Amino acid sequence: MPPAPTDADWMAAAVALSQRGRPTAAPNPNVGCLIVQRGRVVARGWTQPGGRPHAEAMALAAAGDAARGATAYVSLEPCAHASPRGPCCTDALIAAGVARVVVAAIDPDPRTDGQGTARLRAAGIAVGTGVLADAARAAMAPWWTRQTRGAPFVTLKLATSLDGCIALADGSSRWITGERARAHGHLERARHEAILVGRGTLLADAPRLDVRLPGLEARSPKKLLLTRGGTAPEGWTAVASPESVAGVDSLLVEGGARAASAFLAADRVDRLLLYRAPILIGGGKAALGDIGLADLAAAHGRWSLVDSRLLGSDRLDVYERIRKE
Repeated sequence: MPPAPTDADWMAAAVALSQRGRPTAAPNPNVGCLIVQRGRVVARGWTQPGGRPHAEAMALAAAGDAARGATAYVSLEPCAHASPRGPCCTDALIAAGVARVVVAAIDPDPRTDGQGTARLRAAGIAVGTGVLADAARAAMAPWWTRQTRGAPFVTLKLATSLDGCIALADGSSRWITGERARAHGHLERARHEAILVGRGTLLADAPRLDVRLPGLEARSPKKLLLTRGGTAPEGWTAVASPESVAGVDSLLVEGGARAASAFLAADRVDRLLLYRAPILIGGGKAALGDIGLADLAAAHGRWSLVDSRLLGSDRLDVYERIRKE
């Protein structure tokens, strides 16, 4: 017989579930919850659009009486504060009669921050914490970044040739990458609340910036325009600088070189998607301009490779900014 699933196995499933709420759970965190009774999942939940119901509330409602004596696996500490929008998840777990709660990450929100687990223990419920905490924080990176740093989580997308060009010298840029890479780019759009380009890209390409994947069309993000002029077309929102982006947890910066360079110079990029096509352009437009680097030594130790894969004939490398919290 195969070995029984461990707490880490169950939590991995809860963290995966949490991704279903990204980015629609905003402004709340996207959380996943499993209710397990005698080695069997009896219910699952994830934060619903707009932030309610919470993952625990959704799972407990589905479990009903089967939650009594069960173990709940939650990717973020259950909330401990009252809200007019819905029940306190800590109290809901206590009322449901669960025997054990396993938590990945402790909630940094000062209204909970350890109080949820303390209340569960005070009610006689066994509590475990820190199981796959890093994975849980990564899954809710946009909310976590806003909560802890007061800024949106920014992903920069660059689609280049092997020699680092994003277009021919005359600006022609459709299409550098192939169909699979472009589909992956649309999936990334669906995972972000907002998408941004510079005015040069707007004028040159008139981009739609929507999601063109079957079933995900409604996930098209808000459109932002980085512009010093302060005006934007209908349906767009103008932002004057990388620091002035507000009101969203996650932002995808998609073009062009000036916008990308501005966000890198301001150290506002948390994640880098580098799509590279197996072509050489030579003499084309560079992916980046000046990013304020004065010393080559300062360029090292800033980025960590977290994923690399082939998308058809194109390669995707994903890097995350190394930050000392």
